[in-house]
Amino acid sequence: MDLCMSIKGVSFLLQTGLGVLGNVLVLVAYAHIVFLEPHVLPVDVILCHLAFTDLMLLLTRCVPQTMTVFGLSNLLNDAGCKVVIYSYRIARALSVCITCMLSVFQALMLAPAGPGWDRLKIRLPGLVFPTFAVLWFINMAVCIAAPFFSIAPRNGTVPAFTLNLGFCYVDFRDSLSYVINGIAVSVRDFVFVGLMLGSSGYILLVLHRHSRKARSIQRSQGAAGMETRAAKTVITLVTLYTVFFGIDNVIWIYMLTVEQVPPVVADMRVWFSSCYASLSPFLIMTSNKKVKSRMMCATGIEKKQQSVNTQDSSDTKG
Repeated sequence: MDLCMSIKGVSFLLQTGLGVLGNVLVLVAYAHIVFLEPHVLPVDVILCHLAFTDLMLLLTRCVPQTMTVFGLSNLLNDAGCKVVIYSYRIARALSVCITCMLSVFQALMLAPAGPGWDRLKIRLPGLVFPTFAVLWFINMAVCIAAPFFSIAPRNGTVPAFTLNLGFCYVDFRDSLSYVINGIAVSVRDFVFVGLMLGSSGYILLVLHRHSRKARSIQRSQGAAGMETRAAKTVITLVTLYTVFFGIDNVIWIYMLTVEQVPPVVADMRVWFSSCYASLSPFLIMTSNKKVKSRMMCATGIEKKQQSVNTQDSSDTKG
């Protein structure tokens, strides 16, 4: 393996390993929260679902990509490719949809008091799971064409208008299908990113207005402080997604202009498009007090257990 392949392999391995570990830790922390607390905040439910979606994305895209980089070939047959690519497309779509949902939800929660807004805020917690169901249904329907273009790698040259993923090919067969698919995916993503940017802009406006009187309000109302912290987490997640989304789509637009995409370009797009899924759980762990406390508690228990084991060992030797 040459230096370039080694760097690529290590990059994918670190991204995949850290991303999978981070999302699993977030899911375990939320499972503990659900087990102990009778009522879970809607924003925590959305963040938990985001971690599950990002974990699904990493398992269906980065894991086989990493294995391919390290020389493992013929990982999947045609049926396996169809399942993996379809699952990845759904996970990628849900990642942007749920991040958008999180931003819109937080913007509505921060909306000023009023008869209409108050009634909507009361109904919002009950709309979380139905919204999940709608998003899953829509994206499963939109991505249904993906399996028809997915095949296992064949010996020989890669056909034109084919995305070479290494472990699978996505063969669009002609330029029209190739461009239509690219435009449809981009338009869908831009709509949700535009919506999340709009709602995030509103959140920033509300936080700016509150900043003039935030200290006195937050001291008298703990809930206001919680909403502000949650809003800042949402803003950071949206900013993180937007940065990597921009890089991803610049590369994607270039890919739409060529008949055969160089493997290094496809690998770069995969890496940048997966960065959000790998980094977002660590942002959640550092900014969400509930998750952070579970992490610290687990670390404290582990250190205490190590101390007890050391003491027992000393007593035995004595």
